[in-house]
Amino acid sequence: MKDFDARLNGTWWVLRIVYGVVPILVGLDKYFDKLTDWRMYLNPLATRVIPVSPTTFMHIVGPVEIIAGLIVLSRWTKVGAYIVMLWLLSIALNLITMGMFLDVALRDVGLAVGAFTLAQLSAVRADSASAVPAP
Repeated sequence: MKDFDARLNGTWWVLRIVYGVVPILVGLDKYFDKLTDWRMYLNPLATRVIPVSPTTFMHIVGPVEIIAGLIVLSRWTKVGAYIVMLWLLSIALNLITMGMFLDVALRDVGLAVGAFTLAQLSAVRADSASAVPAP
């Protein structure tokens, strides 16, 4: 990791922990609704299309978020960060198409940019770790 700027290492760790732990906590909350009633963020169009109830859908979404967070915390941080980025963008798109919670949609786009940043930092970090030192 010689070429990876040590000043960026702390940033990488903070992003990795946040983008790993938060999806796990939010995914778990899909079963408990302590943070919010997650069903209210589901587009009514989607509720007509999906073959399960909104509650069941959230119980399916929860493990997806948990797995995404675990991937971020694993050795596949870059892949997990891209998954979280796409997930956040899909949530934002869902909210935009609803025409509601636009503030949350904008926040999720910003969070997606942070996940993209983590993926890019992970790529640079991995490249510098595998770089062959010059003779």
